[in-house]
Amino acid sequence: MLPASPMIIQSIKHHNTAKMSMFRAKKLDLGCFYNIRTIRDHTKRKTFEQFEPERQALRYMIRNTTLSPRVRAEAQLQLAQMHCYTRPTQIRNRCIMGGQGRGVLSDFKMSRYQFRMQAIAGNIPGVKRASCLRAYNAELVAHKH
Repeated sequence: MLPASPMIIQSIKHHNTAKMSMFRAKKLDLGCFYNIRTIRDHTKRKTFEQFEPERQALRYMIRNTTLSPRVRAEAQLQLAQMHCYTRPTQIRNRCIMGGQGRGVLSDFKMSRYQFRMQAIAGNIPGVKRASCLRAYNAELVAHKH
């Protein structure tokens, strides 16, 4: 049996004492954010990035069957006590233009409507309206007359 490293457990215990104020967005450039949901999502992403190695270490300890059950139970308890913003499931793709959370095209980080408006305006390189449909419709109109 491999004993758990006391340094890992000690560093994990040290970080769990954080209060909710740690997760509040304090020093943000609010000029680029549109609504509170976007600010909250930004905070969640930063928090997840900060605590990801710690969560991975705890998950490894929980799944490692060579460790004692007591150490694994402690790791499981510490993982359960971590703030919800440290979970990857809390992160949601949002539109960078308007902050919408639904209908977001992840490749462009825009909602469907914003993507359409920007594509029509020619602001997205390599994207343009489909011309095959317009030509097809023009042929149908020409054949009707």
